Amino acid sequence: MKKILLPTDFSDNAYNAICYALKLFKNEECAFYLVHTYTPAIYQAEYVLHSPGQVGLGDVHQTRALSQLQKLMDQLHEDFNNPKHLFVPHAAFNLLVDEIVDMVQKEHIDLIIMGTQGATGAKEIFLGTHTVHVIKKAGCPVIAIPPHFDYETPKEILFPTDYEVDYKAVQLDQLLDLAREHISRVEVVHISTGYELGEAQLRNKAELEEILDGIAHLFHDMPNQDVISGINNFQMKKKVNLLVMIQNKHTFLERLFIEPVIKKIGFHITIPFMVIPPTLKK
Repeated sequence: MKKILLPTDFSDNAYNAICYALKLFKNEECAFYLVHTYTPAIYQAEYVLHSPGQVGLGDVHQTRALSQLQKLMDQLHEDFNNPKHLFVPHAAFNLLVDEIVDMVQKEHIDLIIMGTQGATGAKEIFLGTHTVHVIKKAGCPVIAIPPHFDYETPKEILFPTDYEVDYKAVQLDQLLDLAREHISRVEVVHISTGYELGEAQLRNKAELEEILDGIAHLFHDMPNQDVISGINNFQMKKKVNLLVMIQNKHTFLERLFIEPVIKKIGFHITIPFMVIPPTLKK
Protein backbone atom coordinates (compact mmCIF):
# COMPACT_ATOMS: atom_id res chain seq x y z
CA MET A 1 0.00 0.00 0.00
CA LYS A 2 1.36 3.39 -0.99
CA LYS A 3 1.79 5.86 1.88
CA ILE A 4 1.11 9.49 1.05
CA LEU A 5 1.43 12.41 3.45
CA LEU A 6 -1.03 15.29 3.02
CA PRO A 7 -0.31 18.37 5.15
CA THR A 8 -3.33 20.58 5.82
CA ASP A 9 -4.00 23.93 7.45
CA PHE A 10 -7.71 23.46 6.56
CA SER A 11 -7.50 26.12 3.83
CA ASP A 12 -9.19 25.80 0.44
CA ASN A 13 -5.79 25.43 -1.18
CA ALA A 14 -4.88 22.53 1.11
CA TYR A 15 -8.19 20.82 0.38
CA ASN A 16 -7.65 21.26 -3.37
CA ALA A 17 -4.24 19.56 -3.07
CA ILE A 18 -5.80 16.69 -1.10
CA CYS A 19 -8.47 16.27 -3.76
CA TYR A 20 -5.75 16.14 -6.41
CA ALA A 21 -4.02 13.35 -4.50
CA LEU A 22 -7.21 11.30 -4.17
CA LYS A 23 -7.97 11.66 -7.88
CA LEU A 24 -4.37 10.92 -8.89
CA PHE A 25 -4.41 7.62 -6.99
CA LYS A 26 -8.10 6.75 -7.30
CA ASN A 27 -7.30 3.26 -8.60
CA GLU A 28 -4.57 2.43 -6.08
CA GLU A 29 -4.71 1.27 -2.48
CA CYS A 30 -3.28 4.13 -0.43
CA ALA A 31 -2.94 5.25 3.16
CA PHE A 32 -3.29 9.03 3.29
CA TYR A 33 -1.78 10.67 6.36
CA LEU A 34 -3.68 13.91 7.01
CA VAL A 35 -1.21 15.99 9.00
CA HIS A 36 -1.90 19.19 10.90
CA THR A 37 0.50 20.90 13.30
CA TYR A 38 -0.15 23.71 15.74
CA THR A 39 2.09 26.06 17.71
CA PRO A 40 0.06 28.43 19.92
CA ALA A 41 1.44 31.97 20.13
CA ILE A 42 1.87 31.56 23.87
CA TYR A 43 4.43 28.83 23.12
CA GLN A 44 7.34 31.27 22.85
CA ALA A 45 7.17 32.29 26.50
CA GLU A 46 4.70 31.10 29.09
CA TYR A 47 4.10 27.70 27.51
CA VAL A 48 7.79 26.81 27.53
CA LEU A 49 8.10 27.95 31.13
CA HIS A 50 5.14 25.76 32.13
CA SER A 51 3.12 28.68 33.40
CA PRO A 52 0.32 27.35 35.69
CA GLY A 53 -2.18 29.39 33.70
CA GLN A 54 -1.35 27.48 30.54
CA VAL A 55 -1.70 23.93 31.84
CA GLY A 56 -3.67 21.89 29.37
CA LEU A 57 -3.32 24.43 26.55
CA GLY A 58 -1.70 21.82 24.29
CA ASP A 59 -4.55 19.39 24.91
CA VAL A 60 -7.10 22.03 23.93
CA HIS A 61 -5.32 22.70 20.63
CA GLN A 62 -4.90 18.99 19.93
CA THR A 63 -8.58 18.31 20.58
CA ARG A 64 -9.53 21.15 18.25
CA ALA A 65 -7.14 19.94 15.57
CA LEU A 66 -8.36 16.34 15.75
CA SER A 67 -11.96 17.59 15.53
CA GLN A 68 -11.11 19.53 12.38
CA LEU A 69 -9.32 16.50 10.93
CA GLN A 70 -12.40 14.35 11.59
CA LYS A 71 -14.58 16.87 9.75
CA LEU A 72 -12.08 16.81 6.88
CA MET A 73 -12.20 13.01 6.71
CA ASP A 74 -16.00 13.06 6.78
CA GLN A 75 -15.98 15.49 3.88
CA LEU A 76 -13.52 13.36 1.90
CA HIS A 77 -15.60 10.22 2.49
CA GLU A 78 -18.67 12.09 1.29
CA ASP A 79 -16.95 13.55 -1.79
CA PHE A 80 -15.00 10.46 -2.86
CA ASN A 81 -16.16 7.34 -0.98
CA ASN A 82 -13.24 5.27 -2.28
CA PRO A 83 -12.84 1.88 -0.49
CA LYS A 84 -9.23 1.72 -1.69
CA HIS A 85 -8.31 4.74 0.42
CA LEU A 86 -7.50 4.75 4.13
CA PHE A 87 -7.21 8.03 6.06
CA VAL A 88 -4.93 8.44 9.06
CA PRO A 89 -5.42 11.70 11.02
CA HIS A 90 -2.36 13.14 12.73
CA ALA A 91 -2.24 16.28 14.87
CA ALA A 92 0.94 17.38 16.62
CA PHE A 93 2.31 20.26 18.67
CA ASN A 94 5.32 20.91 16.45
CA LEU A 95 6.60 22.89 13.52
CA LEU A 96 5.13 21.49 10.31
CA VAL A 97 8.43 20.81 8.56
CA ASP A 98 9.95 19.07 11.58
CA GLU A 99 6.87 16.88 12.00
CA ILE A 100 6.87 15.95 8.31
CA VAL A 101 10.56 15.02 8.32
CA ASP A 102 9.96 12.84 11.39
CA MET A 103 6.89 11.16 9.88
CA VAL A 104 8.58 10.43 6.54
CA GLN A 105 11.17 8.37 8.39
CA LYS A 106 8.92 6.73 11.00
CA GLU A 107 6.02 5.87 8.68
CA HIS A 108 8.12 5.21 5.55
CA ILE A 109 6.19 7.79 3.54
CA ASP A 110 6.46 7.39 -0.24
CA LEU A 111 5.23 10.79 -1.36
CA ILE A 112 4.06 14.17 -0.05
CA ILE A 113 1.37 16.18 -1.85
CA MET A 114 0.63 19.71 -0.66
CA GLY A 115 -0.61 23.10 -1.83
CA THR A 116 1.78 25.81 -2.94
CA GLN A 117 0.18 28.36 -0.65
CA GLY A 118 -1.31 28.18 2.81
CA ALA A 119 -4.20 30.05 4.35
CA THR A 120 -2.41 33.39 3.97
CA GLY A 121 -2.24 33.05 0.18
CA ALA A 122 0.77 35.37 0.05
CA LYS A 123 1.49 35.40 -3.66
CA GLU A 124 4.92 36.96 -3.27
CA ILE A 125 6.18 33.82 -1.51
CA PHE A 126 6.91 30.99 -3.92
CA LEU A 127 5.21 27.80 -2.74
CA GLY A 128 4.91 29.29 0.70
CA THR A 129 7.82 28.91 3.11
CA HIS A 130 6.46 25.60 4.41
CA THR A 131 6.49 24.00 0.97
CA VAL A 132 9.99 25.24 0.20
CA HIS A 133 11.38 23.79 3.43
CA VAL A 134 9.48 20.52 3.00
CA ILE A 135 10.98 20.14 -0.50
CA LYS A 136 14.46 20.74 0.91
CA LYS A 137 14.25 18.53 3.98
CA ALA A 138 11.61 15.82 3.59
CA GLY A 139 13.81 13.18 1.99
CA CYS A 140 11.05 11.89 -0.31
CA PRO A 141 9.39 13.27 -3.47
CA VAL A 142 7.02 16.21 -3.03
CA ILE A 143 4.26 17.29 -5.43
CA ALA A 144 3.24 20.94 -5.02
CA ILE A 145 -0.22 21.84 -6.34
CA PRO A 146 -0.88 25.44 -7.51
CA PRO A 147 -3.92 27.28 -6.13
CA HIS A 148 -7.24 26.56 -7.87
CA PHE A 149 -5.68 23.91 -10.11
CA ASP A 150 -8.35 21.69 -11.65
CA TYR A 151 -7.24 18.07 -11.76
CA GLU A 152 -5.74 16.82 -15.02
CA THR A 153 -4.57 13.26 -15.60
CA PRO A 154 -0.77 13.50 -15.99
CA LYS A 155 -0.60 12.14 -19.54
CA GLU A 156 2.31 14.41 -20.47
CA ILE A 157 5.12 14.68 -17.91
CA LEU A 158 7.89 17.23 -18.44
CA PHE A 159 11.27 16.20 -17.03
CA PRO A 160 13.95 18.90 -17.51
CA THR A 161 17.51 17.79 -16.85
CA ASP A 162 21.13 18.79 -17.33
CA TYR A 163 22.22 15.11 -17.22
CA GLU A 164 24.44 15.95 -14.24
CA VAL A 165 22.57 13.39 -12.10
CA ASP A 166 23.70 9.80 -11.68
CA TYR A 167 20.19 8.42 -12.09
CA LYS A 168 19.00 5.49 -9.99
CA ALA A 169 15.76 3.59 -10.59
CA VAL A 170 14.75 3.81 -6.91
CA GLN A 171 15.09 7.59 -7.08
CA LEU A 172 12.55 7.75 -9.90
CA ASP A 173 10.15 5.14 -8.46
CA GLN A 174 7.27 7.57 -7.88
CA LEU A 175 7.63 9.09 -11.34
CA LEU A 176 7.72 5.65 -12.95
CA ASP A 177 4.66 4.51 -10.96
CA LEU A 178 2.68 7.54 -12.09
CA ALA A 179 3.71 7.07 -15.71
CA ARG A 180 2.69 3.40 -15.69
CA GLU A 181 -0.60 3.99 -13.87
CA HIS A 182 -1.72 6.81 -16.16
CA ILE A 183 -0.06 5.55 -19.35
CA SER A 184 1.90 8.79 -19.49
CA ARG A 185 4.65 9.96 -21.78
CA VAL A 186 7.77 11.43 -20.19
CA GLU A 187 9.23 14.35 -22.13
CA VAL A 188 12.91 14.49 -21.18
CA VAL A 189 14.20 17.96 -22.01
CA HIS A 190 17.88 18.83 -21.93
CA ILE A 191 18.12 22.58 -21.43
CA SER A 192 21.64 23.93 -21.89
CA THR A 193 23.68 27.02 -22.60
CA GLY A 194 25.06 25.52 -25.78
CA TYR A 195 27.83 23.21 -24.62
CA GLU A 196 28.07 19.64 -25.89
CA LEU A 197 27.45 16.80 -23.43
CA GLY A 198 30.48 15.55 -21.58
CA GLU A 199 31.38 11.92 -21.01
CA ALA A 200 29.65 11.77 -17.61
CA GLN A 201 26.52 13.44 -19.00
CA LEU A 202 26.34 10.96 -21.89
CA ARG A 203 26.66 8.10 -19.42
CA ASN A 204 23.91 9.55 -17.21
CA LYS A 205 21.65 10.04 -20.24
CA ALA A 206 22.13 6.38 -21.19
CA GLU A 207 21.26 5.33 -17.61
CA LEU A 208 18.11 7.46 -17.70
CA GLU A 209 17.05 5.94 -21.02
CA GLU A 210 17.51 2.46 -19.57
CA ILE A 211 15.42 3.34 -16.50
CA LEU A 212 12.64 4.69 -18.72
CA ASP A 213 12.59 1.53 -20.83
CA GLY A 214 9.02 0.28 -21.09
CA ILE A 215 7.55 3.75 -20.54
CA ALA A 216 6.68 6.08 -23.43
CA HIS A 217 9.30 8.80 -23.54
CA LEU A 218 11.01 11.25 -25.86
CA PHE A 219 14.31 13.10 -25.54
CA HIS A 220 14.51 16.76 -26.54
CA ASP A 221 17.36 19.29 -26.70
CA MET A 222 16.75 22.98 -26.06
CA PRO A 223 20.13 24.76 -26.24
CA ASN A 224 21.07 28.38 -25.61
CA GLN A 225 18.57 29.18 -22.85
CA ASP A 226 18.22 29.05 -19.10
CA VAL A 227 16.14 26.44 -17.27
CA ILE A 228 13.09 28.61 -16.65
CA SER A 229 12.96 29.88 -20.24
CA GLY A 230 13.37 26.33 -21.56
CA ILE A 231 10.50 25.01 -19.43
CA ASN A 232 8.19 27.86 -20.41
CA ASN A 233 9.09 27.59 -24.10
CA PHE A 234 8.44 23.84 -24.11
CA GLN A 235 5.04 24.34 -22.50
CA MET A 236 4.10 26.83 -25.20
CA LYS A 237 4.60 24.07 -27.79
CA LYS A 238 3.09 21.12 -25.93
CA LYS A 239 0.42 20.67 -23.26
CA VAL A 240 2.05 19.39 -20.06
CA ASN A 241 0.19 18.10 -16.98
CA LEU A 242 3.07 17.56 -14.53
CA LEU A 243 6.54 19.04 -14.12
CA VAL A 244 9.19 16.84 -12.48
CA MET A 245 12.68 17.91 -11.43
CA ILE A 246 15.48 16.39 -9.38
CA GLN A 247 16.99 18.67 -6.77
CA ASN A 248 20.66 18.28 -7.64
CA LYS A 249 23.48 18.19 -5.16
CA HIS A 250 25.90 21.05 -5.79
CA THR A 251 28.94 22.59 -4.20
CA PHE A 252 28.39 25.60 -1.95
CA LEU A 253 29.40 28.13 -4.61
CA GLU A 254 27.24 26.51 -7.28
CA ARG A 255 24.28 26.40 -4.91
CA LEU A 256 24.42 30.18 -4.55
CA PHE A 257 23.37 30.41 -8.19
CA ILE A 258 21.60 27.14 -8.97
CA GLU A 259 19.48 26.39 -5.90
CA PRO A 260 17.14 29.39 -6.45
CA VAL A 261 15.98 27.78 -9.71
CA ILE A 262 13.74 25.45 -7.70
CA LYS A 263 12.22 28.49 -6.00
CA LYS A 264 11.91 30.77 -9.03
CA ILE A 265 10.27 28.12 -11.17
CA GLY A 266 7.12 28.50 -9.08
CA PHE A 267 6.50 31.97 -10.42
CA HIS A 268 6.21 30.57 -13.94
CA ILE A 269 4.41 27.31 -13.37
CA THR A 270 0.68 26.70 -13.24
CA ILE A 271 0.75 22.88 -13.16
CA PRO A 272 1.66 20.40 -10.39
CA PHE A 273 5.38 20.36 -9.70
CA MET A 274 7.13 17.23 -8.37
CA VAL A 275 10.56 17.68 -6.81
CA ILE A 276 12.66 14.56 -6.22
CA PRO A 277 15.43 14.78 -3.59
CA PRO A 278 19.01 13.99 -4.63
CA THR A 279 18.95 11.02 -2.26
CA LEU A 280 16.10 9.27 -0.48
CA LYS A 281 16.27 9.17 3.33
CA LYS A 282 14.06 6.15 3.80
